[in-house]
Amino acid sequence: MPCCRLHRNSTPQERIPLTDQPRLAASSRVALAAYLHDLGKFAERARIGEAKEQFADGTVRVELEKQLHCPSFNGRHTHIHAAYTAIGFDLLEQHLPDLVGEDMAPFAPWRDRNADDSIINAAARHHRPGTYLQWIVATADRLASGFEREEFDTYNAAPDEETQKLNHYTKRQLTLLEQIRLQAHQNGEVPKFRYPLAPLSPNSLFPVRAEEHERPDNAAAQRLYAKLWEGFKTALGQIPQTHRSSLPLWLDHFDCLWQTFTHAIPAATAGQVKPEVSLYDHSRTTAALAVALWRYHSDCAHDLGAVHDSFRALWDRQREGSDIAREAWKEEKFLLIQGDFFGIQDFIFATGGETQRRAAKLLRGRSFYVSLLTELAALRLLETLDLPPTSQVVNAAGKFLILAPNTPEARETVTAVQAEFDRWFLQHTHGQSGIGLAMLPARARDFQAGKRGEESPFRALTKRLFEQLEETKLRRFGLCSGTPAPPLFQGFLDAFDSNKGACAVDGRSPAKAALEGEENLFVSDLAADQIKTGHWLATQQRVLITAQTLDHHTLDLPIFGYRVNFTEGEDDTGRFGREAKTGNLRRCWDFSLPASFDAPLWNGYARRYINAYVPRFHAVNEWEAERYRGMENPATFDPHPDEIKTLNHLARDDRQVDPNGHWYGQEALMTLKGDVDDLGLIFQKGLERPSFAKMAALSRQMNAFFAVYLPWLCAHGEEDGVKRYRNTYTVFAGGDDFFLIGPWHSTLRLAQRMKKDFARYVADNPEIHFSAGLSMTKPGLPIRQLAALAEEGLEAAKSYPPSRPPDTSPTKNAVSCFGQAVSWSDFDAILAQETVLERLAGEFGLSTGYLYGLLHLTDMAAQVSQRPENALWHAYFAYRTRRMLESRVKGGEDREATERKRRTLQSELALEIANKGIAQFGAAYKIALFTYLYQQRD
Repeated sequence: MPCCRLHRNSTPQERIPLTDQPRLAASSRVALAAYLHDLGKFAERARIGEAKEQFADGTVRVELEKQLHCPSFNGRHTHIHAAYTAIGFDLLEQHLPDLVGEDMAPFAPWRDRNADDSIINAAARHHRPGTYLQWIVATADRLASGFEREEFDTYNAAPDEETQKLNHYTKRQLTLLEQIRLQAHQNGEVPKFRYPLAPLSPNSLFPVRAEEHERPDNAAAQRLYAKLWEGFKTALGQIPQTHRSSLPLWLDHFDCLWQTFTHAIPAATAGQVKPEVSLYDHSRTTAALAVALWRYHSDCAHDLGAVHDSFRALWDRQREGSDIAREAWKEEKFLLIQGDFFGIQDFIFATGGETQRRAAKLLRGRSFYVSLLTELAALRLLETLDLPPTSQVVNAAGKFLILAPNTPEARETVTAVQAEFDRWFLQHTHGQSGIGLAMLPARARDFQAGKRGEESPFRALTKRLFEQLEETKLRRFGLCSGTPAPPLFQGFLDAFDSNKGACAVDGRSPAKAALEGEENLFVSDLAADQIKTGHWLATQQRVLITAQTLDHHTLDLPIFGYRVNFTEGEDDTGRFGREAKTGNLRRCWDFSLPASFDAPLWNGYARRYINAYVPRFHAVNEWEAERYRGMENPATFDPHPDEIKTLNHLARDDRQVDPNGHWYGQEALMTLKGDVDDLGLIFQKGLERPSFAKMAALSRQMNAFFAVYLPWLCAHGEEDGVKRYRNTYTVFAGGDDFFLIGPWHSTLRLAQRMKKDFARYVADNPEIHFSAGLSMTKPGLPIRQLAALAEEGLEAAKSYPPSRPPDTSPTKNAVSCFGQAVSWSDFDAILAQETVLERLAGEFGLSTGYLYGLLHLTDMAAQVSQRPENALWHAYFAYRTRRMLESRVKGGEDREATERKRRTLQSELALEIANKGIAQFGAAYKIALFTYLYQQRD
């Protein structure tokens, strides 16, 4: 009875070779073995029926697998999920790449199906390793969790069937965001929130109250897991079969699929381990560590017997403190490679030319390009280092982290790739932007979480990572190193055509071609591609990364040697099978926006959250609406159903019409720029016992709110039954920051909604918050100036409160609007005053002159402590209000009644405006005044 299957219905000749690069193919197989080492946790909790099958001799399948793969403790098998990993591999084999055959290096060939060093045994025996490759996966599993040796011994002895109220079926995953503490961690804190056990969607990103989803009902919990398992199996079959011929390409798809269905499955529930890391994050970091370990020893041609012995010594209680154990912990086998896109603002908002045409397309094209360049930089590094996609642990907001083997070859490769990046950016952005790479060697001990109450080795590693990232920002283009940077201006002037001149968009690059539809305006290759990208983002759904041109919505400019192609659907190119078979297709990314609040984020291909939401005309002939009259310009706008709105259209979208058909309200845009406060401290100090998997999980979860949920909120989010935010451009959103442009009043409300939803997203943790700047502008303002005003607003919010004592840090957690920085709670209260003003204006007939006069009084009220005479603002308010009421409330024969009415009205205005408004908020009350007044403008 074979213990290693994966051989049914296939022969080595029936499937196409995985890749022509043997080292990359071998690395990918190691990655897959490590990635799916805990597949059994998913399968066992789903109670898959195949485990109960009986062989001819009456042996139950799962009982046989327990004997082969599970450790024993006190006469019983533990960690039964390892047996289910072996069963799960066999069940999924028909949808997996070819994992049996003549050349399955570094695993045993297909004829040796019973060999210990098969890929299935490497995955399933991580709790009972016996060979070198099994120890690779087992060690990576333990390092990803941050285990100390003693801690792992306890975990390994813990039973699966716990006796407490909740067990591994019914426990739900905690959220790391709830547990972040920037001050001291408090012992005994009981987390109140959990993630719902559901596929990844905008809805399931949000944690829920524990009592709503965590109940001691095994049968109900197993049904939930079974439903999730069946959805996973069905979705696995949606990956194009032809893509199995390239294991790195297939792994990229599978990684997204695994994230979709396991992002909320706890990776560990046994013993004292808190269920706070998902099966997805643990799987990915384990794969990255395993590949780096295997490649380090393989590339250095180490003696495998000695290496095997060193792995055993790492975890052997009897050999603790031995020379071989100490060396195994201290040897710097890992190389952490960080990438950082610097000059993002300069890249997105670069101006200097003579045209603002197609500003919206250019803006979204450049924003997409930032993510695209970062993704392709990481891909270039991975392919040059012969590493699979799972070795890229983090990629968000212009930054990525790759785990590689710490070999001279790897370090030289990184240096060479850095020079390649420098040449590209110097040629096309002239030093305004770039991607910097930093390398940091690490030891196995650096990945340990550390014992409670002691300094964490992994925390120290994280601190060094952040310090090195800061240094990288100062070493742009190698200007501070011994290696000279590529010449910036060599041949630069010769590249200009005297008839075309400089690019009409950026004003400095050599113009190459006429802007589409503009015979006399010439742009650079990069600007032309960015405008094309801005157009195709709105009409296509996927981007194909190829080695050769497909001539299918292909950008003209290669990026780091790759061609970028856009496609609407898989039928355009037959699911891209031919390109996958030839090796031309390196990656295929679905960038479509979420279809609904609850729909799984899976369409059969790897997903990248690199697209921004863009507002469109939703009704036929909506562009002909009266609010847009006079804006028709065929040179810049091609109206048809589903056409994307320009910034000029957005500026009018908050205007209203009265019963007489008269349009009123300010025609203006509002920018909203913000980021999470103290993000560095959150990653360096926030977790009590950090680990590699937790760091990856925290980065992913922080990014998801802005990159996944925020575009959905803009597209579909409702307020009072109205999709109030759908006219918002998400210029960029990801990592920990965002930049939005929309109609001025709707964007105010969107800021409030984002703050409210973010608090719910972080499980009401008061130590995680963001600050934001709101800036109101006219639509014709140059993009760069618009960005500068948004940045000024954000800086003001980050400095809140302005009147803090000397030598104290700002509290942040604030918003700046109309030149006033306030806390978010005050912002909500002040905007509520807008409704009060609207009611008072209707009841009292308050003139705009009267309301504008209040602006000066707010300044006086804010400066009473510096200028005591400003306390007279009360008297000025009373005088102006009295004069206004005398003109509004005319006297009749009953003068006493008239006077009583005036005094009553004056008291109400004093209460609502003077006391609840100006006295409470000072100059910040201007936010309410301006908000109301701008809505009334003709």
